[in-house]
Amino acid sequence: MTAAAPQTQAEPSPDQLARACADAMWANDHASKALGMEIVEIGAGSATLAMTVTTDMVNGHGIAHGGFIFTLADSAFAYACNSYNDSTVAAQGAITFIRPGKLGARLVAAAREVSRSGRSGIYDVRVTSGSTVIAEFRGHSRSIGGTLVPPQQPDPR
Repeated sequence: MTAAAPQTQAEPSPDQLARACADAMWANDHASKALGMEIVEIGAGSATLAMTVTTDMVNGHGIAHGGFIFTLADSAFAYACNSYNDSTVAAQGAITFIRPGKLGARLVAAAREVSRSGRSGIYDVRVTSGSTVIAEFRGHSRSIGGTLVPPQQPDPR
């Protein structure tokens, strides 16, 4: 009698892995939660987050403070570059403000991977309010080792 080969659990799809990574990050992402952000969509190398501009986010000109717009874009960038279960942080980020965000506006930040090689990645994030582009952000990521969710283990049966 021969022993059966160990069965392995089905590998998650890239989008399922991205969702599991996002859920693990969200559990401890107190900054994004405190600003009222929500995850709209997650995929491998992509993420869309949204936030409504509140009174506490408006500057002396009566428009959304750029730091809050940057933070929304940075959070979308973080979820996109961590979607592969490889712990990753920002190495650099830059933003260009195009139009003002207004009080009460729902801002949506859609991040997409431009390139990923070795420990480095580049991601672009477009922040919009409806059909109006508010800002464009580019982030450079760096993998720091480790994972967000435990790797798949063989089924012991």
